[in-house]
Amino acid sequence: MNLLRRNLWLAALSTLLLGACSGTLRTAGADKPPVVFVHGNGDTAALWQSTMWRFESNGWPRERLHAIDVPYPLARDADNRPQAGRTSTAEHMAFLREEVQAVLKRTGAAQVVLVGNSRGGNAIRNFICNGGGQNLVSHAVLGGTPNHGVQAIPGVNEANEFSGTGPFLSQLNAPKNAQGDEVCGLAKWMTIRSDNNDKFAQPDGLWIGMKGKATNVTFAGPELKGATNVVIPRIDHRETSYSAAAFEATYRFITGRTPALGIQTEASVLLNGKVVGLGLNPQDAQSGNFVNNLPLAGAGLEVYEIDPVTGQRKGAAVHQKTVGVDGLWGPFKGTSQATYEFVITAKGYATTHIYRSPFPRSSGIVHMKPERVAEADRSASALVSFVRPRGYFDPPRDSMRLDGKTSLPGVPPGAGVASSKLRLDDKTQRTVAAEFNGERLVGLTWPMAEGRTTVLELTY
Repeated sequence: MNLLRRNLWLAALSTLLLGACSGTLRTAGADKPPVVFVHGNGDTAALWQSTMWRFESNGWPRERLHAIDVPYPLARDADNRPQAGRTSTAEHMAFLREEVQAVLKRTGAAQVVLVGNSRGGNAIRNFICNGGGQNLVSHAVLGGTPNHGVQAIPGVNEANEFSGTGPFLSQLNAPKNAQGDEVCGLAKWMTIRSDNNDKFAQPDGLWIGMKGKATNVTFAGPELKGATNVVIPRIDHRETSYSAAAFEATYRFITGRTPALGIQTEASVLLNGKVVGLGLNPQDAQSGNFVNNLPLAGAGLEVYEIDPVTGQRKGAAVHQKTVGVDGLWGPFKGTSQATYEFVITAKGYATTHIYRSPFPRSSGIVHMKPERVAEADRSASALVSFVRPRGYFDPPRDSMRLDGKTSLPGVPPGAGVASSKLRLDDKTQRTVAAEFNGERLVGLTWPMAEGRTTVLELTY
């Protein structure tokens, strides 16, 4: 079979497997609606990477998948008061509206699908209900969105957008019809929540600094009356959007059928993304260490292929770049079989060595940031951070190991922490390994005396 005929055959097979089934949305090729992904509080577009791979593997055109990056992704402490480096609900909604309009213009589509995690769902609801999006959205999927607040205690911080008794959520949750529905517009709505393992949908205020105090929020807090409400056992707050189970529920809701395939591997991969910094001004170490999604211009990035068993480099850098004003560190053409180390250097930051699992598919949202080392950690000979951006560590639920130990430093019971930090006194460079539910990462320790730190970053 020649290449042309083979490609035509594969396209036809894909259409048969993944074609439309019901509803107004067709799911074949370019007829698939554009999907806009909206990250949560303090997060980044990069968290949607594996979700986008799953959509692509089930026939969704890559150019119809768009993840937004809110420049300052943290909510204000009080929504009605300006706060440097944070966004109000109105600013968040306006940013989403601009992104949706740009996607509609680029694709020529009449409507988009909106998929949001946590705070991202607040912006989606605000856009559809109050921002002119009622006719522009066919489906809205909210994963772990605290639709009834992280707490609903009258008089407690009600100016915050996450207060269930505050003005922002009260107006969104006001009944929209005689049935008391909390959803609006012409969109079909779905929420995804955990049965009891979402740190921001708990009857006790442990994870929000109010241990022992009733929040007046239940495990069902993310549900909305009038929506399709899906419950997935034991998933955590971020897994309500970024897990394989959440993708399956989302895909089925949009298309009417179960996805046929998991993440499919591409032989060669094209990778790109932004190097971002910390604080109000990423160039200024005195402007704080809170997250942003702003380009860290002038940062240097190097990529090395490494031995997946030892973490040792196989040779010279396979990619090098000084980041420009757009923040992009690529493009870099690699392979899905290779394991890579990414090294970021920037003024005011530690030289950060990031180790990742092999990339099964191409991605343009491989965002990275260098670390700033806390004063308390500078006395260590080496510092290793083990991070899970798309979920939390839950000791009773998960199989985990860091440097040979099953107990991760700084990780208590319950799905509430997404990082662990290991301080080492050994000055000799050595291999350090981490495991999480079958994903294994290997890297090297680097001397803190030289201002270097190691990050083992999970993909799943």
